[in-house]
Amino acid sequence: MEHSRGKYADFEGLRERALALRREGYSLRRIRDELKVFNNDILNQLVKGEPPPEWTKRPRAKDDLRARARELRLQGWTYDRIQAELGCSKGSISLWVRDLPKPERRDSVEQAKLAAQKRWEHELAVRDEERRRTKEAAAATVGGLSERELLLAGVSLYWAEGTKDKPYARRESVTFVNSDPGVIRLYLAWLALLGIGHERLQYRVMIHMTADVEGAERYWADLVGVDAAVFQRTTIKKHNPRTVRKNVGEDYRGCLVVRVSQGAELYRRIEGWWSGMVDSVGRDHAASLLR
Repeated sequence: MEHSRGKYADFEGLRERALALRREGYSLRRIRDELKVFNNDILNQLVKGEPPPEWTKRPRAKDDLRARARELRLQGWTYDRIQAELGCSKGSISLWVRDLPKPERRDSVEQAKLAAQKRWEHELAVRDEERRRTKEAAAATVGGLSERELLLAGVSLYWAEGTKDKPYARRESVTFVNSDPGVIRLYLAWLALLGIGHERLQYRVMIHMTADVEGAERYWADLVGVDAAVFQRTTIKKHNPRTVRKNVGEDYRGCLVVRVSQGAELYRRIEGWWSGMVDSVGRDHAASLLR
């Protein structure tokens, strides 16, 4: 080192100047040009022990990837799996994790299972994307509903999900039960089309005893736009321990019962509309056979 310093006999004087410039925020390149010191070893010796200014400490874009790669490696992931997960090169992964212990080598059966699982996860992702695109395309074809279309949609909805009159049990009442908030919204829009005001609607929740009853009441009240205090007493279903229920979890809010007071006349109209729709289908089908 003494031989390399020969050209810079006043090393200590140069070092004092270099340190002063470094503290002023100079980069190594500017110190080099200022002091005319073009030997990198000498230049580094001149500023040794003095940290670089903050502005020269550029953030590393791959720091997050590096940390994640090390985390996965410690979990026993191979380079191939890390590369597939993070989308970076094996060369970078090798540099980031080379100081970590190698994961235990898995047998061929386990590797085959992991590969099959990865392929299946990819297949599920593809199916989900196809499902999403199909739904969006179908939704776009609907557009707005005319009053006639909403009328017929509501009649069909009621006849599928509402209570119906029987010859052996006359119940000409309009009562609708469903757990789907979208179905409830469409049904209420249909009632509004028919001129049924909120003052004629009665609401009640039906729900299993193990669920969040108060939360469900608040949810349905918010959906229909009324105070939960106006709801009728909630019907609590007792749980049968021999039955395995799937309608559990935070999203389970039971069913909403919507009843139209003084609904006998409306029920008769609904039944008439439905009969007309069925007769129309029969006539159209007969006409198509004659063509």
